[in-house]
Amino acid sequence: MAVLVGKKAPTFSAPAVVNGGEMVEEFSLDQFVGNKHVIFYFYPADFTFVCPTEIIAFQDKMDEFEKRGVAVVGCSVDSKYSHWKWLQTELKDGGIKGVKYPLVADNAMTIAENYDVLAGTWEYTEDGESVFTGVPEAYRGLFLIDKEGVVRHQVVNDMPLGRNVDEVIRMVDALQYSEEYGEVCPANWQKGDKALKETQDSIASYLGDKA
Repeated sequence: MAVLVGKKAPTFSAPAVVNGGEMVEEFSLDQFVGNKHVIFYFYPADFTFVCPTEIIAFQDKMDEFEKRGVAVVGCSVDSKYSHWKWLQTELKDGGIKGVKYPLVADNAMTIAENYDVLAGTWEYTEDGESVFTGVPEAYRGLFLIDKEGVVRHQVVNDMPLGRNVDEVIRMVDALQYSEEYGEVCPANWQKGDKALKETQDSIASYLGDKA
């Protein structure tokens, strides 16, 4: 598994469905560089079971992301047509109607491959034919990207394991606090908690307060 933290997020231009039903052909995260932090996450497939719980959970917290100036973007290896259909399907019927943030279509699986969350690999046979080995879906990868387009946090879950959106918001808060004040955020830090300067005295004082 590649560690992308500290590196520029892989760029792409791909079809997507935005605003809950509008198809666009060339969606890119480049539009957010210099403007917004980005949560870019992968999920295995449309019309599945754990995935809608996550997708809707992100939508339910969009006010929190927006007031922090954070764009949320989802991605799977499904087509834009599959995304569109799922977005038009009512929640009671297993759909995700009401989700407004972009869902990127990664049909060729190249975006998932570049972010190293693809649950399989392309291999060549003795005859030179390309065959896919594994599951042609993405793991539940999530990447927090700063305004410079650099990955600052990543986490990858196996397919059965849903993510905690509140933890994602906590990581956004920690990054933004560190960027603004130049301090570092200790274990279990929450917005409003004391942070640390990178000095021994600061750490000793912090640990002493916890004793």
